[in-house]
Parts: sequence; structure tokens; C-alpha cells
Amino acid sequence: MCGRFAVTTDPAVLAEKIHAINEARTAESTGPNYNVAPTTTITTVVSRHTEPDDEPTRRVRSMRWGLIPPWAKAGDDGAPESKGPLLINARAEKVTTSPAFRSSAKSKRCLVPMDGYYEWRANPADTGKKARKTPFFLHRADGELLFMAGLWSVWKPPGDGQPLLSCTIITTDAVDRLGQIHDRMPLIVPESEWDRWLDPDAPADLDFLAAPPNIDGIEMREVSTLVNNIRNNGPELLEPAEPQPEQATLL
Repeated sequence: MCGRFAVTTDPAVLAEKIHAINEARTAESTGPNYNVAPTTTITTVVSRHTEPDDEPTRRVRSMRWGLIPPWAKAGDDGAPESKGPLLINARAEKVTTSPAFRSSAKSKRCLVPMDGYYEWRANPADTGKKARKTPFFLHRADGELLFMAGLWSVWKPPGDGQPLLSCTIITTDAVDRLGQIHDRMPLIVPESEWDRWLDPDAPADLDFLAAPPNIDGIEMREVSTLVNNIRNNGPELLEPAEPQPEQATLL
């Protein structure tokens, strides 16, 4: 799965880097976030038309992490009801059939850029609800951004309220050494597939969704358990953990 990640690139810098229009809300761009948690407003990349018949263009947009389907009901306060699980992840094998995601999979696909993501490996020696887990940070070895496949949606509140954009990150079966940490991982979209994935006029690429992800150039390192608390948010979260002689190392 993908339940926490880090992103330190400003949306305006990102837009320039990937040749996109920056539509991100500047008020949300408060600096790097080393511990992005669900319901946070995050930066995404979409491709949309300005006019019905023109070529779609890349746009950088701010969205809530945790997809809200368009048919979700509004609560008494006018906000979407919070019943049920947060839809922060969508399984690649179900996005085109799940009621919560299939509409977005048709024409509202996005990229979620990040420096890397955190995953926790269960320690076999520990059992029970309080079993310890070891956090790892997974990232590109060259320091470049990862772009994960996502879906997005527009939820419209009753009356004249502001539409809410929200998104989810697609996960797939973890492969090779990454599977030693967790059985799921976010679906990485290589640059060569960006335009095909984002194309609002084409259906989702089922072959891409089903194929094993390419993890060439992906590195991982054990990090401090500071990341376990979302109140901790600084570059120290990315630093290698202090070696513990009694801990098993990941081969």
C-alpha cells in the first residue's frame, strides 16, 4: 500500500520541470512535506482540455489525498460524509470495475509526484496488535522524483459551494526485493508512459495496470521510527536509522 510519503518540490518548480501549467493553489504550497498523511492537500499532475476540441495539456493541481466519489452524500455541515474507509489507495486490478473508482479510471487519471514513500516491514519475532514494524524509505537512486499512478474526482457540495478535488494512489503487487517489506506498492509511471496514462480521451491502459512494475533504480533504506508520528515532519525523517545490532538486515 502507500499510506505516507515525502515531497519537497514546490508545485511551480514542478510545473516548469515537466512543462505543465501550474494551477496549484499557492496557499497550500507551504514548503516541503516529509511526512505526507491521508487527507493532506497534495500536488498532482493531470491532463485536461481548455476547449473541447483542443489538445489536452499537462496541469499541476492541488487535491485532497483520499478520493471522494462524485456520488458521495453531503453531511449536515455540507462536507462529504466521512463514513467508510479513506480511499487513499486503489488496487490496480480493480480500478476499472470498482464503483468507487471506475468513473475516474475512464478519464480522470493523474500522477502523484513524490521524493519517495514510506513502508513498514513486519518483524517476524513480534506478534499481536503492538508488534513492532520497521519503517523504510523507498526512492529513486538518482534523487529524481517518482511519479505514481493515481485517479482523481470532483465532488460538488449542495448549493454554490466550492467543488472539492480529491485523489487516490493506485497500488499493485510488490515485486522482487520490495516484496520483502510489503506485498503492495504504489504503481510507478515511467516518463515514457505519462502522456498515455494521463490522456483524458483514451481509456485506461489495462496492460500497463496488469504488468509488473519496473523498479530499476529504486533504492530503500531503513529510517527512524520518528515517521510513525505525523507530527514529526523534517528532513531527519529521511536519514538512515541508527544501526541496531540485534535487528536483522534486509538482503
